Amino acid sequence: MKTDLSILIVTYNSAPLIAGLLDELHRQLNASSGIKAEVIVVDNASTDATADLIAHDYRWVSLVRSARNLGFAAGNNLAARQARGEFLLLLNPDAVPAPAALTAGVELMRAHPQVGLGGGKLLAPDGTPQPSARMFPTLRDELFTMSGLAARYPQSPLLARLDRRWADPELAAAVDWIPGAFVFIRRNVWDTLGGFDERFFMYYEEVDLCRRLQDKGLIVQYWPALKATHIGGASARTVARARVSRAGSQLESWRMRSALLYYRKHHGPAAAWGWKTLESCWTLLRRLRNRAAGRVEQLQELRAHSRQLAQAWHDTRGGRLSPAKPW
Repeated sequence: MKTDLSILIVTYNSAPLIAGLLDELHRQLNASSGIKAEVIVVDNASTDATADLIAHDYRWVSLVRSARNLGFAAGNNLAARQARGEFLLLLNPDAVPAPAALTAGVELMRAHPQVGLGGGKLLAPDGTPQPSARMFPTLRDELFTMSGLAARYPQSPLLARLDRRWADPELAAAVDWIPGAFVFIRRNVWDTLGGFDERFFMYYEEVDLCRRLQDKGLIVQYWPALKATHIGGASARTVARARVSRAGSQLESWRMRSALLYYRKHHGPAAAWGWKTLESCWTLLRRLRNRAAGRVEQLQELRAHSRQLAQAWHDTRGGRLSPAKPW
């Protein structure tokens, strides 16, 4: 019997979350007679016994233990090589699909053959919507975000273009890219694209994938009827001695490296330099303001940010090279 859906999950220190997710997937798959699915987990050398928990309590899951942390992109590529499904679902361990979302996702993908990748609405645990469908970043957008204008005017299609907060989240739409926490993609499209570009250890890999997918004439589609509860940044917060963004969800050094790689790949060396210059200048302005105000803690944080930015530029040779893994 053919497999309709392969659910790919990459874990890293996900023990507190993975049981709840796998229990929900088991319930949905048992309740659905419409699709045949498999679950494949690649564990990225967790240190909290995530893999042992899965192996012991969830024997129906196909578990791949990686001896080292491959990152999100390479981890999903490894999982996809084990997959047999017509469609792939990339699913974060901190994202739990709503009831019947698995079947609904497969049905929507089959009903819209022009869609290469589709995703739904991400909701925080308290039910508030998260940015779930986004636009490709530009240096102008980065400036509006850094300056706070995007947050101050979230309904402006110009100033808040990146996260599409100005758009009605209840309307389906073709968009530029969708976060990789909960997305369906056709297996043949994945194979044609070669999966994720493994130069991105973490962050921007789904932006890059969606750009390449649209270059093939396919659509990236947002369907609000598909829903998943998403914590966000759960694995990032388990990385020892790593600086997490003030939003609490992104590892700063990894974000910086991936941004430089992305801008260099898709917009050239001048864009990579421009992104680094924007970050540097805005951080410098904030440092001067906090120094004048005597805010010691904030000043120390901004100095650390500047050091990380300089290191990211050095590590990637201005966006040309991906540093040796793990980052």
